[in-house]
Amino acid sequence: MSEVLAGKRALITGSSRGIGRATALAMARAGADIVVHYHRQRDLANQVAADIRHLGREALVISANLEDLTDVERMFDNIREHWDRLDIFMANAAATAFKPLADIKPYHLERTYRLTVHSLVQSVQRAVPLMGPSGGRILTMSGHGTSFTIPVYATIGSAKAAVETLTRYLAYELGPRQITCNTIAPGVVETDSARFYMGARYEEFVDAVTRETPLGRLARPKDIADVAVFLASDAARFITGQVIRVDGGLTITSGPFEITKALEGSDHSM
Repeated sequence: MSEVLAGKRALITGSSRGIGRATALAMARAGADIVVHYHRQRDLANQVAADIRHLGREALVISANLEDLTDVERMFDNIREHWDRLDIFMANAAATAFKPLADIKPYHLERTYRLTVHSLVQSVQRAVPLMGPSGGRILTMSGHGTSFTIPVYATIGSAKAAVETLTRYLAYELGPRQITCNTIAPGVVETDSARFYMGARYEEFVDAVTRETPLGRLARPKDIADVAVFLASDAARFITGQVIRVDGGLTITSGPFEITKALEGSDHSM
């Protein structure tokens, strides 16, 4: 991909690994300077920053617990000390407890929503003043569990649904400032989070999802990162308030009803 983000500066939360890491590197290859945000994994964040610098771009490494609103404020204060502006903000970080709703405790809900929803609003409030008169890009991350029910996924699924709605409202409110706001909704991505979610049944899960996906594989972090680069670029200047599905066609299939493919070509006339 050419340097479509040349001269831009981006903050990507949760960029020490997974989709966040892939996006940080993809945006750096496209010409952007990057804030590499992490919470606990400093070594991984430093490695991402080293890779970005190797590409000839600037990298700031900042630790912040996004559940702590004071830490969010400190993160943006730190950015402002180093940079006079921010062109791209991508809210990627997320975490939750994978439990049935019957077993969810109040602190499970609070932690998930503080990290996923509360920090999004607060971060946007701090990021927008750093975006100049030419506007900017806000990207959020959703997932398969907002439109479809997935076992033990209700807490994060409902939080991500709130993120989709907030992104539409942000698009409406920030449009006059030439700030576009869009959500990326991946299908199943080859990440540590997917392995953690499925545990010992991961390989079985991969086989099942692969069978149901028209493009015949799980998403890779780079698949999501390349879409993020597009949405952050000038090529996407008139796209806002949208949920962009990046799932290889998973959500257009009929799930268990795929068994009816065996009946294709048969005479079902009555």
